[in-house]
Amino acid sequence: MHSDRPLHAARAPRIAIVGAGLGGLTCARVLQQHGRSVTVFEREASADARPQGGTLDLHVDTGQAALAAAGLLDRFHALARPEGDEWRVLDFADATLVAQQGPSADGARPEIDRGHLRALLLDSLTAGSVVWDRAVSGVTPRADGTCRLLFGDGTAEDFDLVIGADGAWSRVRPALSNAVPGYTGVTFVETGFDHCDSCHPDLARLVGNGSMLAKGVGRSLVAQRNSNGHIRAYVALRVPQDWHLAAGVDLGDQRAVRTHLLGMFDGWDESLRDILRTGDHGFTNRALFVLPAPHTWEHVPGVTLLGDAAHLMPPVGLGANLAMLDGADLAHALVTESGLDDAVRAYESVMLPRSIEAATGSARGLDHLVPATAS
Repeated sequence: MHSDRPLHAARAPRIAIVGAGLGGLTCARVLQQHGRSVTVFEREASADARPQGGTLDLHVDTGQAALAAAGLLDRFHALARPEGDEWRVLDFADATLVAQQGPSADGARPEIDRGHLRALLLDSLTAGSVVWDRAVSGVTPRADGTCRLLFGDGTAEDFDLVIGADGAWSRVRPALSNAVPGYTGVTFVETGFDHCDSCHPDLARLVGNGSMLAKGVGRSLVAQRNSNGHIRAYVALRVPQDWHLAAGVDLGDQRAVRTHLLGMFDGWDESLRDILRTGDHGFTNRALFVLPAPHTWEHVPGVTLLGDAAHLMPPVGLGANLAMLDGADLAHALVTESGLDDAVRAYESVMLPRSIEAATGSARGLDHLVPATAS
């Protein structure tokens, strides 16, 4: 019969986090702030194994609150770009300014490159906390309330708590839920521009210091300024997941992708169509997936989820913020509740309702970003 295990027993609880993303690293940092031992397992070979994506706006009540709990808020503000909290909406037909929102006066949502934020969290951890190149294949909850972590090389290790922070295609989630991500009907095709102010001045003018949006029915163009003069652009399309197959387009053939996309944006202003013509980087196809909402589960001792593993949503500004808040909230529960199971139950009782509300909001955000019909 399982009984809750005190957190302050003679043997420190063995805690594993699967996934070295923003949520998992925040959880690890807050735990270490309170003297708790934790190991993070990451399938990627190193911190630099792949690009970490674009820019994020961190909200005061979520992402920034998590960084405050981690003791990293001042270091974050030294890296952040408050001027990046600016939006311009352009008319697709002539690129005239339709609406503009400047940075908030109180700097409530400053931007930061995802890679810079991840590096900040990684550098704050005790050396050796992250075990790189250690893929997890699954977890098995055990009768005594512990959890067996199964690795891709066939080995296994037991922990008192396994935290699944391993994203959309989580290998930990099946221990709690049969839910799998489903396609939203929207795909982002990503490209990028380097040294924009000198090499792409017209685009730099359209985008400004923050982000630019131009939208039509079923298709939009979004461009976001990152640090170091880089602009990342997204061609947002309401299309079948296999749109390129139906169109006879080889995603590896950049010229064919460009030609097809230009056809889809026929009638748009030429300065906007230049986003499709003049990128310094190739096109990367990113179909967007979400978990069913609401996504909940019956509590299982020894295992829980945070971030995209728990509540995968469209990338409209909520996901990273919620993942970091999840990590901070879970760590706080683990250092304040009397036992592991009590801590996880307390965390899940807050996180799950919060994620349901956020999922509804993010779905509306995606509909606004890529409208299915004319407004």
